[in-house]
Amino acid sequence: MANTVTKGVILVGGPSKGTRMRPLTLDCPKPLLPIGGKPMVWHPLNALAQVPGLTDIIMIGFYEDSVMAPFVRESQREFPNIRISYMREYRSLGTAGGLYHFRDLILRTPLPQHIFICNIDICSSFPFTELLAKHSAHRGVGTILGVNVPKDTATRYGCIVSDPETKQMLHYVEKPESWISNTVNGGVYLFDKSVFDEIRVAMDKKTECAAHNPLIELDETLQLEQDVIAPLAGTGKMYVCETRDFWRQIKTAASAVTASGLYLKQFQRSRPELLARAGGAIIEPVYIDGSAHIDGSAKIGPNATIGPNVVVGEGARIANAIVLDNSVIDKHAVVLNSIVGSNSRLGQWARVDGEPEPVSDVKGQISVSVLASDVHVAPETHIRSCIVLPNKNLPKNAYNQVLL
Repeated sequence: MANTVTKGVILVGGPSKGTRMRPLTLDCPKPLLPIGGKPMVWHPLNALAQVPGLTDIIMIGFYEDSVMAPFVRESQREFPNIRISYMREYRSLGTAGGLYHFRDLILRTPLPQHIFICNIDICSSFPFTELLAKHSAHRGVGTILGVNVPKDTATRYGCIVSDPETKQMLHYVEKPESWISNTVNGGVYLFDKSVFDEIRVAMDKKTECAAHNPLIELDETLQLEQDVIAPLAGTGKMYVCETRDFWRQIKTAASAVTASGLYLKQFQRSRPELLARAGGAIIEPVYIDGSAHIDGSAKIGPNATIGPNVVVGEGARIANAIVLDNSVIDKHAVVLNSIVGSNSRLGQWARVDGEPEPVSDVKGQISVSVLASDVHVAPETHIRSCIVLPNKNLPKNAYNQVLL
């Protein structure tokens, strides 16, 4: 195993995705949204960089090259021993279509035996080493990270049925109509290079269907889950590695606040140097960018991230929240269970708050408050459980509204 070449692929999607993260993604691409003080894509990239012998990390998506280039350059400086690149699809090709389109790049020298693949919208400890150990024991084509979720939420995900002893995948259904299993697809995979043979089989099936049906347009769009993994279930080629560590999807602004708190707690164990030192008015875990200015009397945390050039005034209170760059939280203002977008301002004694992310979605109910960029909340104004679009002045109280 010591000489086995391993590479990593992160599927970052594109601008037509991430609509449930709006209005945050109106100004910032989803992969670059700060979660736990770091861009969302940084977390899987950082975890991949810790895998012994990993040579390359390839991000695949259909954002413009110029959007991802600054992050790639910064990551290359942070992880100089790994080749990091971004490959732009000519259009959205699906989770397997992008892999197949760039297969020659992924398989270039040094030829990998193992390829980690993960989706961008996952908050996880990314147990790649554990996944590699399980995969090496069975030597199938692939191993999928399995996560246990409550029964009433399982049908939102790809559901897995596996052999309780061998962990061989027996059945896989993407978002089934009725419950079949509490074990769901964690969006993290490890494949042998032979996975490209399986993707080619899926592509050949699609080509054959198009040849016999003129209504089907032939293209390279393929989904890893439905077109590749589901057919592999029950063949003895796909296995499950179940994790008990933290995991959740990042699909909404509310989930971004939850994920940020999970990553901050992880940093306490793995990267304490990234966090602000607890004590005084800092309640750990808290991330504060070095360029931010925090008044000594402001109370920050737990689970708060403060971005670049943020100013927090005297007596302010921030917890379970994300405050993005260049924003001002004035004297005695409060931010709880909320996201404050870049270049926004809360006046003195203003309050922006919400409820923690609910376990189950309630139709029409907003939990956390989200202020987009350039939002100004007037002094002594209370904004609760609202979504606010960019360039708004809020002179009066609001509750459970979308403010256009």
